[in-house]
Amino acid sequence: MTMKRIFTMLRTTTLRIVLLIGLLTFLITSQAGTVSAGTNVWKSNGPEGGVIYALAIDPTTPSTLYAGTWGGGVFKSTNGDGNWSAVNSGLTSTNVRALAINPTTPSTLYAGTSGGGVFKSTNGGGDWSAENSNLTSTNVYALAIDPTTPSTLYAGTYYGGVFMSTNGGEAWSAVNTGLTNLNVSALAIDPATPSTLYAGTDGGGVFTSTNGGAWSAVNTGLTSTTVYTLAIDPTPPSTLYAGTDGGVFMSTNGGAWSAVNSGLTSTNVRALAIDPTTPSRLYAGTRYGGVFKRTDGGNWSNSGLTSTTVYALAINPTTPSTLYAGTGGGGVFKSTDGGGAWGAVNSGLTSTDVRALAINPTTPSTLYAGTYYGGVFKSTNGGGAWSAVNTGLNNTDVQALAIDPTTPSTLYAGTDGGGVFTSTNGGAWREVNSGLTSTTVYALAIDPTPPSTLYAGTSGGAFKSTNGGENWSAFNSGLTNTSNDVYALAIDPTTPSTLYAGTSGGGVFKRMDGSGWSAVNSGLTSTTVYALAINPTTPGTLYAGTWGGGVFKSTDGGGAWGAVNTGLTSTTVSALAIDPTTPSTLYAGTSSGGVFKSTNGGEAWSAVISGLTSTDVSALAIDPVTPSTLYAGTWGGGVFTIQQIPAYHIIYFPLIEK
Repeated sequence: MTMKRIFTMLRTTTLRIVLLIGLLTFLITSQAGTVSAGTNVWKSNGPEGGVIYALAIDPTTPSTLYAGTWGGGVFKSTNGDGNWSAVNSGLTSTNVRALAINPTTPSTLYAGTSGGGVFKSTNGGGDWSAENSNLTSTNVYALAIDPTTPSTLYAGTYYGGVFMSTNGGEAWSAVNTGLTNLNVSALAIDPATPSTLYAGTDGGGVFTSTNGGAWSAVNTGLTSTTVYTLAIDPTPPSTLYAGTDGGVFMSTNGGAWSAVNSGLTSTNVRALAIDPTTPSRLYAGTRYGGVFKRTDGGNWSNSGLTSTTVYALAINPTTPSTLYAGTGGGGVFKSTDGGGAWGAVNSGLTSTDVRALAINPTTPSTLYAGTYYGGVFKSTNGGGAWSAVNTGLNNTDVQALAIDPTTPSTLYAGTDGGGVFTSTNGGAWREVNSGLTSTTVYALAIDPTPPSTLYAGTSGGAFKSTNGGENWSAFNSGLTNTSNDVYALAIDPTTPSTLYAGTSGGGVFKRMDGSGWSAVNSGLTSTTVYALAINPTTPGTLYAGTWGGGVFKSTDGGGAWGAVNTGLTSTTVSALAIDPTTPSTLYAGTSSGGVFKSTNGGEAWSAVISGLTSTDVSALAIDPVTPSTLYAGTWGGGVFTIQQIPAYHIIYFPLIEK
């Protein structure tokens, strides 16, 4: 055998070894991606909680509890103490406003959704199917099941009134004769006479029907006609309660009302629940006032969760001292002593609506999430665990966050209606709104030099502070009436006096060296701009994420724009992020398609959605030290994390020839 043939054989063998090792590495890494949290697969670890609009308890197995969330779909707990899991297979609409359980077959349940109609599950939430035949209004806010004939159920809708089904939701028909207000927010069935039905409406008060179809208003004495909830006393069922924006009203004859608000310091009542064994004991969930309790017709007394909005209440039918409260932003709370003490039971309930993200630039394992009605959450281990940091934050609808780059313990939060708050220790907040005449804040941006200069994009234009938010002044010269809503702000990192604003309907505006704003919209065919991002090394290159138009790119500081949407299948873009080390790599968070990635400056996009169960993405953040780690804040799914590692590695052992 010649030496040449020996070397040829060795090279062939080496190649086979390389290919085998590469294949094994690929298989191992691929499997690791499904096991290791966030490796090439998105994973959410919270924040736990969220907005809970509906609760339902299995009447035969009260340890089984369902929660209807805003944005996160339906969650199920089987131990009565939390440990939730999402049960959303087939549930294509995840904004859940109502839940109802078949009393004789509790594995059958219904979900009323905002925009998606009614869904039905026959296996305890394992699978859902839409049941919307002839349901012409799909904004379902209330559901009620006939207790004696569970195949008969009713759906209260906004804009469409009441619909009835006699075959378990397979087909619906409108039953609105006499119902002069079609915005139905509550339904209740008389348990003794199920043909008697009550409907609470938004602005029209209460209506009743005794034959499942012909309605008449019953509003005598009901001075507040915005009705959020209804509850019927089981003994006697002629006693009816209505929770309204003017407190609680009571009727003992199904028609004449009287206010029962003594001691009820929060009169915007969103939920009512009656103790099934002691019907004189009544609970009320209120907006910003927590839970109130009334016993034996006496005065109301606060029963905990003060300053919390409670949208749903549910009582354990066999142990009525155990009750649950679904809150606006805080998830589910449980009391085992009739409301004396409450504790959060949110393990696994990752339904938080995240509007903003911010990463500590020097300690990137520390990050913050601004949420809808949940305030600010903090994680010190890269999103592995979260805790609320809301002391002093009296407005918990947080839409924007910004961290001082030189003093990362200083944090700013922009809220919906509460203006700007600041914290110097990452947790205790104080309001800084002097001169800020518009308190709905969509965006915040910090000048890197000096970071005491802060900008706020609001529903009333742009504001500037030169002393860390202590004082604000409007600087809207050049902004037109159609651009007062400033959704996004971006500062040129090399020339901080150059500032960009993304507006609602006015496109992009640019401000240079203290001059007024000027529109820079040539080629920008979509003028509602939700997000802006600037290339850190070439700041003349910037991107705009728009409503319905996808991503636009400018390479001359906004002078001219062009759409860069190849592969971007979802074109409402609410978030953008650029890799600080490789600026040609950028990410887009979309309203329905999840996250997309481009490695060539937006010229082509590909979806990065494996494991991303919530595809409505409102915020993005990149780890500045390890840019392969990406965070996505979602509507109803919390914060997702992904660690992007190449799917395979080729290991080559060189052949040494002598």
